[in-house]
Amino acid sequence: MSIGNEDLLAGARGAPATGPREVASDAASTAAAGPGRRARVVPYLLILPSVVAFVALLGYPLYQVVRISLLKLDLAELIQRTTVFVGLANYRAIFTDPFFWSVTVRTVVFTASCVALTMVLATLLALLLERLGGAMRLALSIALVLAWATPPLTATVVWQWLFDTQFGVVNWVLGAAGFGDFSNHSWFDTGLSTFAIIALIIVWQAIPFVALTLYAGLTAIPRELYEAIRVDGAGAWQTFRSLILPVLRPLFLITTFLSIIWDFKVFTQVFLVRHGGPDRQTITLSLYAYQEGIASSHFGRAAAISMVMVVMLVLALTFYIRYMLRTQEDL
Repeated sequence: MSIGNEDLLAGARGAPATGPREVASDAASTAAAGPGRRARVVPYLLILPSVVAFVALLGYPLYQVVRISLLKLDLAELIQRTTVFVGLANYRAIFTDPFFWSVTVRTVVFTASCVALTMVLATLLALLLERLGGAMRLALSIALVLAWATPPLTATVVWQWLFDTQFGVVNWVLGAAGFGDFSNHSWFDTGLSTFAIIALIIVWQAIPFVALTLYAGLTAIPRELYEAIRVDGAGAWQTFRSLILPVLRPLFLITTFLSIIWDFKVFTQVFLVRHGGPDRQTITLSLYAYQEGIASSHFGRAAAISMVMVVMLVLALTFYIRYMLRTQEDL
């Protein structure tokens, strides 16, 4: 049975047409699907090195601290190369120790005091930088950078010399200014005065970063906003409260949070100034962990103290993240 030309032509007319337009459309959709999938994968590939570095530099050490906090790891265990799992015994030991709670409260109060002083003085310096002329602004900025760049060890030694009992400049200046007889006056006899000097050292080195950061934010505020609020009759305090503070709120928040982290875990200044003395009155949590671990070889308890510090900082970070998320939702 043969098929005629008429039948072939009829079948060709009934078949669906696949012209150049349909072929081009299929090719375009296939090409678009490929870049779309790549665009979704590329961000994860870009952050992968950071995630790996985070796990390697922070995740594994944190895991080791958690593991050691659950062990009895004293000098005897180190010599015998043995470990004894004790569970939460190290945490129970520090939580039932009144001295631990005394140190914790002392650390929180000390941190809050240092952060408050840093933020207030840095804000005043930032406002001063914004109002100074070019030469004076440059000189003050250089002085701030030099103070910030000074190593904590060097700064602590210099400040201790300034407050030295026999050769201190502070005693000589106070005596010469007529404030009384400060010869052989010791600023390190009491815990309060010793803590005051430690706080002075920390605030002195913390101010430059915060002040320069806030000054950079001040330069971004248009001059027209200042002129408009002055036209409305606002004074200096109203200008700060109604204009500067709302605009720089994110900078105030991040610098405050960073100051909390730095001041909460400060060690060098506290250790060098009387090693927590007098009578252990200036011991903070970081120094307490060092004394329990390195000095006394109670590494399990030291790790437990360190984990408590981590938890406290994580709680502070949680409040910061919640505030930032709330701010993003408002925007």
